[in-house]
Amino acid sequence: MNDANRTQLISGAPTLDPNKTMLGTAPSLNATQTIKPVQCPVCKTFNPAGVMFCVDCGLIFDRSLPDDAFGAPTIQLPMLVEEGGREQPIRPGINVIGREGDIMLPDGRISRRHAQIVSDDGRLSIEDLGSTNGTKVDGVALQPGEKMDLNGGERLSFGGLEAQISMPGQKGGNTTQMVASNRTAAMTMAPRVEVPPAMLVGEGREIPLKAGANTFGRKSDNDVQIGDPYVSGRHGTIEVTDDGVFITDTGSTNGTMLNDAKLAPNMRTRMTPEDVIRLGSLEFQVRVSPPG
Repeated sequence: MNDANRTQLISGAPTLDPNKTMLGTAPSLNATQTIKPVQCPVCKTFNPAGVMFCVDCGLIFDRSLPDDAFGAPTIQLPMLVEEGGREQPIRPGINVIGREGDIMLPDGRISRRHAQIVSDDGRLSIEDLGSTNGTKVDGVALQPGEKMDLNGGERLSFGGLEAQISMPGQKGGNTTQMVASNRTAAMTMAPRVEVPPAMLVGEGREIPLKAGANTFGRKSDNDVQIGDPYVSGRHGTIEVTDDGVFITDTGSTNGTMLNDAKLAPNMRTRMTPEDVIRLGSLEFQVRVSPPG
């Protein structure tokens, strides 16, 4: 006799009836599930699974080509490679470069909207947006509003900040490659960037110095901008030559100290690697790059 209030044991497998709803076993809350994070192929940051863009550098994963068999985004975007080796993706459409652009370059020599690179069906062009310190392509200065095509490998200068264009598939560019271990590895081989002849080091910054005269001061049109009220708008110059490094105070209001001695205005003074430049409470040293 069947009783609806009693639990009955049914021998054998149940017969599947398409007209009945079968209840399966619910997932156990005690089961451990592994969710793999997504590693950004540009900055190598591990992101939570399922995100559409890198939480660190902002690379939009869904704008890359289809993922490989292991789920790692395949890099097929051109890259703007800064002199320190940092890579910034150039996405389809207009990419504004500046202190407040799509590609942010937080440097005092860079205007807020300095230049733009347009990517259209794999073709790149660059345009200066009327920047204060100008834009150069392989040493050739662009006039404001002037456009120039890019083919990859060009050396760009944004007010003195150096960078290079790396195209997908170029030697030294970034591609996701299969290695012998059958594991997917993001191979990062940034194009070789020319090492500046010297660096101004201090206050948590390393500022490249070009060969010849480098003006420094509070104004943004200097080669080296030092945003401190003690520093004059045009405070002085640092010269990097084959004969050594020289510093000159160009008549600043509060003066320049080299070690414990105050420099006389407009007197060119040779520096050594041990010398310390003091501008108020700020301290800097010049580090000369070894001959290459």
